[in-house]
Amino acid sequence: MRRQHGRRGSSAASWHWGLLLHLLLLLQVAAVHAGNWMYLGMVGVTQLLPQGDQEVQNVSTATAVSICQHLPGLVQQQVAVCQNHPDAIRSVSDGARLGINECQYQFRNERWNCTTGADIDYPFGYTLRRGSKETAFIYAVTSAGVVHAVTQACSSGNLTDCSCDMSKQGLSTPEGWKWGGCSDNLRFGVQFARQFVDAPEKERHKKLKRRRNLMNLHNNEAGREAVARLMKMQCRCHGVSGSCELKTCWRSIPTFPVVGDYLKGKYLTTLRQFTHKKMRGSRWRDSSRRRRKRRGRRKRRFLAEKDELVHIHKSPNYCIQNPKKGILGTHGRFCNKTSNGADSCDLLCCGRGYNTQVVRYVERCHCKFVWCCHVQCKTCITNVDVHTCK
Repeated sequence: MRRQHGRRGSSAASWHWGLLLHLLLLLQVAAVHAGNWMYLGMVGVTQLLPQGDQEVQNVSTATAVSICQHLPGLVQQQVAVCQNHPDAIRSVSDGARLGINECQYQFRNERWNCTTGADIDYPFGYTLRRGSKETAFIYAVTSAGVVHAVTQACSSGNLTDCSCDMSKQGLSTPEGWKWGGCSDNLRFGVQFARQFVDAPEKERHKKLKRRRNLMNLHNNEAGREAVARLMKMQCRCHGVSGSCELKTCWRSIPTFPVVGDYLKGKYLTTLRQFTHKKMRGSRWRDSSRRRRKRRGRRKRRFLAEKDELVHIHKSPNYCIQNPKKGILGTHGRFCNKTSNGADSCDLLCCGRGYNTQVVRYVERCHCKFVWCCHVQCKTCITNVDVHTCK
C-alpha cells in the first residue's frame, strides 16, 4: 500500500532532505577527491533518514540541485541524472549496498572476501584500482544492484518517474492467459542504471580511452544483463473453487541472491582481455582453470558475450597482508578443517597451517512450559573446535 503524502508529508520530506544535505556536506568537506559512486552504498543515504519516512518525495528543484551537487563520488553526468530523478538517489544507495552485501556473502569463505574500507575514492581499496577478476565482479554486482533497486522502487510506487510495466497489460496470448498484475519495469531500471552507473567510465574514456574503462563498461552491462536474463514469469489463477478459468501473468525480477549466484558463476569463468579496437567487439582471452584444462596451452581469442565478465590484470596475492595495497591477508580467518572447498583450512590458510582453539558455549536448552506460569530450561554446555589461519 502506497503512502499518501499531504502538505505535512511534503514539509517533512523537505526537512529530512535538509538534514541529509547537512550530513552529506560534512562528508564532502572531509573528502578531497571526487570519489566513487559506490561509496553511497557504504554511507547509507537511507540510514541518514529517520525511520518511518523511507519515501522522500515532493522535493523542490532547488533542494534537489543542492543535494545532488554535494553527494560524494558523483561525476557531472551523475549529478545531472540525480537532479532529474532526485527521488531515485535512495535507490542508487540501496542498490550499491545490495551489491556490496551480496559480494561479501558470495566471497565470505574465500581468500578475498570483498573487504571494504573508508576510502571514498576506492571503497574496495586496491581491488578497485586493479583490473582483476575480483574488480570485474564488483562492477557487475553493483550495477545489477542499482537495476534491481530502481526496478523494485518503480513497482512499489516509490518513484514519481516510473511505475509498473504496462506495455502488455490486458493482452491475451495463444495459450489462453492474459497479461495482468504489476510487471516489473526492467526497462526503466536498466536505462537509469546505464545513465548513472556508466557515466564515470564514459567521461574518463573520452579523455584517456583506457582499456580499463572499456572493461568496466562491459562488466557494468554484464550485471544489468544478468538481471534481465533472470526475469521470471509469475501467474495467478482465477475461478470458482480454485479452478483456473482465467489466468493472469506478469514478469518480475529475481531475488538478488539469485543474481549474485549467477554472477559468481560468471566470475569463475571470467575472460581476460587480449586486445581491443572498439568497445563493442573487444577480444578477450579465457583465463578460467576449467577452460584452460580443456584447451591445454592453446590461447583462444573470441568476442565476449554480454553477460560474461572480463578483466585485464591477474589477481594479486591475497594470502599475505599488504597494507600498501589494502590486502588484509588470511591470518586469523576462520577456516573449516573438514571442507574441501574454498573455506578449507588448506586453501584459505595458503598452506601456512592453522591454530585450533576449543570454545565452550553455555546456552539454555530443552525449554518447556510449566503450569502455571513459567518456562523451565536446562543448561547445555557444548565444546566446539574453532580453527583460525596462522
